[in-house]
Amino acid sequence: MLSERVHTFGQFLLHRHGERVHKIALDAGFTCPNRDGSKGIGGCTFCNNASFSPNDSTAAALDAQLESGRQGIARRTRARKYLAYFQAYTNTYADVERLRALYDQALAMDGMVGLSVGTRPDCVPEAVLDLLAEYRQRGLEVILELGLQSAFDATLERVNRGHGLSEYIDTCRAARRRGIPVCTHLILGLPGEDAWHNRESLDIVLDIGTDGLKLHPLHVVQHTLLAKQWRLGEYRPLAQEEYVNITADLIERTPWEVVYHRVTGTAPAELLLTPKWCSSKWPVVNAIVAELKRRGSRQGSLLVPAQTFTPPIAEPLHA
Repeated sequence: MLSERVHTFGQFLLHRHGERVHKIALDAGFTCPNRDGSKGIGGCTFCNNASFSPNDSTAAALDAQLESGRQGIARRTRARKYLAYFQAYTNTYADVERLRALYDQALAMDGMVGLSVGTRPDCVPEAVLDLLAEYRQRGLEVILELGLQSAFDATLERVNRGHGLSEYIDTCRAARRRGIPVCTHLILGLPGEDAWHNRESLDIVLDIGTDGLKLHPLHVVQHTLLAKQWRLGEYRPLAQEEYVNITADLIERTPWEVVYHRVTGTAPAELLLTPKWCSSKWPVVNAIVAELKRRGSRQGSLLVPAQTFTPPIAEPLHA
């Protein structure tokens, strides 16, 4: 099991709440400043939001999405507690009152214990941080998920990200000063990067300070500039073995108190062009576990002697 060697978000929430907590992924109809002309047109070179959007249509009402998510979880695990995951596009890219209305709507659902808000580091003004801090002060779970992807400005420019490391540093530190936990997204296999860049990005993020991590392989999906670059032979995606080895390296150098929300990512088969191994999650997760087991290692094992390593336990939310 992954949780035997990695401090997973599921186990973190299980301890805090005494039972399983599941995310309900939501599409609240947001856009992105890198698509609407504020910062650019067309978005990142790898971005087709349908590859991770939870719904077939952004027109689906939020209440309908919440109920659909609840029913799906009931069929799979019968969990009774949920986290509203505002996932698609930039979920802080609106005025504060609209955000408050959307967040409040999700939090009103029975069993909802908090919010996980995915966004860009250049779209989280002070007023939004203050709003998230309000929810945190009410005893709710609040996670600010920041899509950094790489700590190298040259890479971010290459993929037309529209922001640099400096915006991430400012937002991350401002959030954590308010007691808002930050989960940082990093993509492995970005154009021009190799395993060294991935290790450096992780080390930089850890030095700045983060509470959680999400690792994603870069997959090529339809209707993106990256797809054109791949067809022209200008981009080669990672093989599964490469991704597994790099991911194991990063896990070994991550302190146990940092929570891994995700160690891989997938795209729908109808959109995915390459690599085909990104169509399924569990073979990749199992391969990461097998690699860590082969090495006799676990999260943080490069930081402390294995014989003295005792994983700390997360404090319950309502101690």
